[in-house]
Amino acid sequence: MDVHLHLSLEELVRRERVEKDAAQSKRLRIVILAIGGWTAPAIAMSVGLSRRVCQRWVYRFNEFGLAGLDDRRGAEPKPTLTPEQQVQVCERLEAGATLADEVCSLRGVDVQRILAEEFGVLRSLAAVYHLLHRLGYSYLTPRPRHRRSNPAAQEQFKRELPARLQALRTEHVGKSVRVYFQDESRFGQHGTTTNV
Repeated sequence: MDVHLHLSLEELVRRERVEKDAAQSKRLRIVILAIGGWTAPAIAMSVGLSRRVCQRWVYRFNEFGLAGLDDRRGAEPKPTLTPEQQVQVCERLEAGATLADEVCSLRGVDVQRILAEEFGVLRSLAAVYHLLHRLGYSYLTPRPRHRRSNPAAQEQFKRELPARLQALRTEHVGKSVRVYFQDESRFGQHGTTTNV
């Protein structure tokens, strides 16, 4: 590969030795090997990159010199909302669902719709949840109730349980009675349901 000597080989080797960024050091090594007469496939095998990537770094060095080896990733992503809009969104969420929302509590898809309609911001559902998390919100869901649950029977069971345990204790004197409960616990589980 043809390399324009913006710097001497000794200077490039010196810079590679003192470079703390591993990626930058690898780019310098590519240029040094290219100056040494290595072919692109040989350089690629030596540094563990593809032939095309190695050629691209040499071309950038030829065009821009040492500055061409700098990482030129895209700019930092702009925030979804301005600070003023974030305050407005928080106020809207704190106010809760309105009649126009046609729901009793706001879900992620509702916040997604509010962002689109009221703030002109289109975001995926995952981005909406990320934004809500960044704004300090978390989702809490009520404990599910089975459609055939019977609250009266549950209360009766709670009232009768001590008497049943006492009857078992008197029937089986000298033996231990173990009582197991099954319940859904959501405390400290970070949104997962765990049977205890």
